[in-house]
Amino acid sequence: MPSSNRQRVRPPALRPGDSVGIVAPASNVNRADFEAGCEALRRAGYRPFYFDSILEQDLYFAGSVERRVRELGDMFVRDDVKAIVCARGGYGANYLLDKMDLEKIKAHPKIFVGYSDITSLLTYFADAASLVTFHGPMVAKDWAHTDGIDLPSWQAALSGAAPWDVALNAEAKGLVDGESEGTLYGGCLSILVASLGTPYQINTAGAILFLEDLAAKPYQIDRMLMQLKLAGMLDAVKGIVFGEMLDCMQTANQGYTLEEVITRIVRDLRVPVAFGMCSGHVTKGNITLPFGVQARLSVRGGRVTLRILEAAVLL
Repeated sequence: MPSSNRQRVRPPALRPGDSVGIVAPASNVNRADFEAGCEALRRAGYRPFYFDSILEQDLYFAGSVERRVRELGDMFVRDDVKAIVCARGGYGANYLLDKMDLEKIKAHPKIFVGYSDITSLLTYFADAASLVTFHGPMVAKDWAHTDGIDLPSWQAALSGAAPWDVALNAEAKGLVDGESEGTLYGGCLSILVASLGTPYQINTAGAILFLEDLAAKPYQIDRMLMQLKLAGMLDAVKGIVFGEMLDCMQTANQGYTLEEVITRIVRDLRVPVAFGMCSGHVTKGNITLPFGVQARLSVRGGRVTLRILEAAVLL
């Protein structure tokens, strides 16, 4: 169960020149993309640090569970590493959940960034360790590509700005009008749904819930949202923001929109709902979102604003 927002642990801020530890808790990493992402981090003023074993492969995983657990734990305890950024998602972070040393993480709180399959670690650290975590760009994905990063949100989230407005892309739109405040929380929809019924089940009470996914057909999005709804996970949310939902269509001429599918399910919740924010699986400009801090969502006549109300890190 997550602690209240007043008890959240904020990691120290990331500053120019700091070392960024890179980990691969899930799928194996493409060397060329990884090296391109590391170079982009250097150009941004950081010093990437990683263990050579990060490029190991075991089936579709980045090496053994033991290696991935050890790598992540070591990054948390190293004094020279100021933030931890995942190389990529894929699949396999769930193997780490029952093997991580939470006391070690609590004793060495650090910025932890990722998305997609990394959602399971983001929500676990947020709930079980009360750590503010960051849904944002990964090294061998977004950092490796031109225009892959939304730098204003990265800098605001990791430097301790407060308050600040998330610069939403032009395609972002309102689905249900309203205004509310809550704790920003969420991640990849399919990973969140997969937590239900496990000891690592998400807790969405009081949340401005962010949901995104990749290449899921509308009926699959419908099914997952209904599973959240029937499980009571939407009963006490304060608002919902959907991501870009990249490639989430049945056919090019399907005759209905994903927005219509979503609205039918969530409109009776009587909370503001927005669609189209570029965080996670996106075409470009991956926005960094701090999970565990207070935010205000406003949806009026199709216009959407999301304001982060408090600093996510310690200065």
